[in-house]
Order: sequence, then structure tokens, then C-alpha cells
Amino acid sequence: MSTTQHEQPNDVYGDEQDAPVLNAFGGDWDDIADEASALHEERIVVNMGPQHPSTHGVLRLILELDGETVTEARAGIGYLHTGIEKNMEFRTWVQGVTFCTRMDYVMPLFNEAAYCMAVEKLLDITDQVPERAQTIRVLMMELNRITSHLVALATGGMELGATTVMTIGFRERERILSIFEMVTGLRMNNAYIRPGGVAQDLPPGTIDKVRETIPELRRGIGELESLLLENPILKGRTVDVGYLDLAGCMALGMTGPILRSTGLPYDLRKADPYCGYETYDFEVATWDTCDAYGRLRVRVEEMHQSLRIVEQALERLEANPGPVMVADKKIAWPAQLSVGSDGQGNSLDHIREIMGESMESLIHHFKLVTEGFRVPPGQAYVGIESPKGEIGCHVVSDGGTRPYRAHFRDPSFNNLQGTAAMSEGGAVADVIVAVASIDPVMGGVDR
Repeated sequence: MSTTQHEQPNDVYGDEQDAPVLNAFGGDWDDIADEASALHEERIVVNMGPQHPSTHGVLRLILELDGETVTEARAGIGYLHTGIEKNMEFRTWVQGVTFCTRMDYVMPLFNEAAYCMAVEKLLDITDQVPERAQTIRVLMMELNRITSHLVALATGGMELGATTVMTIGFRERERILSIFEMVTGLRMNNAYIRPGGVAQDLPPGTIDKVRETIPELRRGIGELESLLLENPILKGRTVDVGYLDLAGCMALGMTGPILRSTGLPYDLRKADPYCGYETYDFEVATWDTCDAYGRLRVRVEEMHQSLRIVEQALERLEANPGPVMVADKKIAWPAQLSVGSDGQGNSLDHIREIMGESMESLIHHFKLVTEGFRVPPGQAYVGIESPKGEIGCHVVSDGGTRPYRAHFRDPSFNNLQGTAAMSEGGAVADVIVAVASIDPVMGGVDR
């Protein structure tokens, strides 16, 4: 906006001869209008969202259109900001798990694992976490990887008009959520992985239930493959749509299926193993088309590889009945939880000890639960391979019982930067395909 100042003649102001006049006139808007009229084109700016059924949450896409062609695309985020990271500074280290599990609510166990492993790194107890606890973490994370990919395929199919893909995807996801409910008491936002191990051991019958579920999942994933992979309608909508090559992924810091769809087999489970992943037999799924179709193929193959890992984890759990929490009682949550007939409660042996036999145990339990354990001053970063890419947690401690700072590198946040590169130059309908192939969850983006 520009202004000029000059004097007006007497007949305008009468006696006020020296009164200034400010003329306001447009800057670049005049140029834009002149250019548009000279080119005889019509530009439209469209707000897609933040309440739009195909934006995977409250994501706002600002699209500049020339007819049906997208000339500019920008992502507007922040509509789901919940202050999770800041709230964690006012809770104990253990209570922080109940906050971070709600970030990307489609993959809660990965949020918990990254946070707890960072806390364990600060405490220098990574090697003390029992093997059984690490195996349970692997089992739960790989099942969670499958549920996340099923949601990606189900919602993506729904947005393209394939309702059957959605119903099959959510049907198969329910099978795994019932296992999560059996183990943790909750379908989502589990707060099951804790610093030092997991909240409680697998309840009786879990391994048998998982074994029974695996063939059903394979059959359901096979149905999705039959519906999708060679479907000419789907290939027409996804092949060469949302294109982003390896150079673009590297420039934007994008990871996960988007990166592996360019042919680069980068997976932190192989590149920087954790939780004993180096001892499991599985392949890194890749494709080489750099488009939405390639990302679909990567996710489908990753589900099969996750089932391979789950089967190996079950064999190890049957052979290793050990503890599921570190031995250090200054850190370990004192209650070995045992769900009773009422669906909740601590083990009777534990209650008998702290309530009737040992005053020291009661005091220790009270202080550990209410105040929490202290973490030595310092900072640590841990990155793991989530269904959407690298999720990292950076925690800082000042030596107290609460995090001084907890910050997460959420993969959806980085991957969403590719929206413009994938969408510009394509049709409006292809924006929906591009966003679906990114598979963002706004709870993780905004936090």
C-alpha cells in the first residue's frame, strides 16, 4: 500500500488551505489484475478446508486455480493445536506418556515408544530394559503399523469413491484394536509403553488371540490387494499423480513410504536399529515410481512384512517369560498391574504388601506415583520408524521430576511440506489423491 501527500486548492477545503490529503492506491493487486485481464484468464483462490472431508483432519489447503489446474497450493496448519508438548512440562516423566500418545492418534504406540526411549537414554538404562519388554514393544508397534496403513488405504479409498475399500480397511483394523484393548484396556491412546518397559505383561490368552488373528488379517489385506493393485480405475487416478522424486524428498526432509516410493530403502529399523530390530528377519518395502500409486504399494507390502515380524515376536514371547520393567525400583512403576474381573485394579499381592505389610513400600509407592522419579540433567534424541516416517523425540532434563522440554519431530509435519510440489500443475481432483498419499494426521502435525 502506498500513500502520497499534496495540497488541495482552496475550493476543496475552504479556509483549511494547508490540510494534507492522503491518497491510498493499490500496490501489486493492480498489476495482478492488469496481467490477468491482458492474458484473458480467470484465477480463482479456493479454500479447501479446514472442515473438508478429504483433508484428513482440520487441514486448510489454499489453492489458486486456473480453471481446473492448480497453479499454487499452500497448506495452512495449526487448527488442531492442543499444547501437548507444553503440557508435558507440568507432568511427571511417566505422566508425559498419556499426553504424547494423543499426538498422532492413529499411531499412538509409536509416539509413546519414541518418548520413553528418549527418557531411557537420559536415564542411561536403555540396555537394562528387559528383553521381554522390548519384544512386547515390537509386537505392539508392528500391529499399530498395520492399523495405521489400513486407515491410510481406507480413507484414501473413500475419498476416491471406493466405499468397499473403506469398509474392509476398518473391518481389519478392528481386529487389531480388539487386541490392543485386551492388552492395554484401551483401543487408542493406550499409554502402555512406559519409561523402563511396559505398564503390564500380556494378559493370558493374548498370544493365542494374535495367532488366530494373523490369518484373518492376511485374508483381509489380500482382499484390499485384489480391489486396488491392478484396478484400472485406481491406477488411472494414482499413477503419475502426486509425483515427488528422491531429490524433492531429500530437500524437504521427507521419510517413510513417501521416501521409499522413490526406490531408496531407508528404514530406521535397519539403518539405526532399536528394540532389537536387527535380530528380526524382514525386508524394507520399496517402489520406484515416486507417485501416489507407489506409496500405496509400499504400504501394502509393509503390512505383510509387519506380520512376519509379529510372528517372530510371538515365538520369542513364548520362549522368554521374563519381567517387563527395569529392576531399578527408583524408576520402575511399583504396581505390577493385574486387571481383575471388574476390568481394573492392581495385583492382590501388591496391594497386600503396601497396605498391610510394609510401610516403606507404601511410602515409596506414594512418592513415586505422586512426585515421580528424577532424571539426570541433559538432553537426548531418539528417532524411530513410524508408519509415516521418522518420528523423533528430543527431551531435555534439568534434573527434576518433570521434563524441562519435550519436543517431537512428527513425520506428518515434514511430509505435509510436499503438498505444493505434488499438487501444483495438476488438477483439483489430484490434490485429494496427493494428500491421501501423504497420509497426514493433524493431531501429530499441530500437537
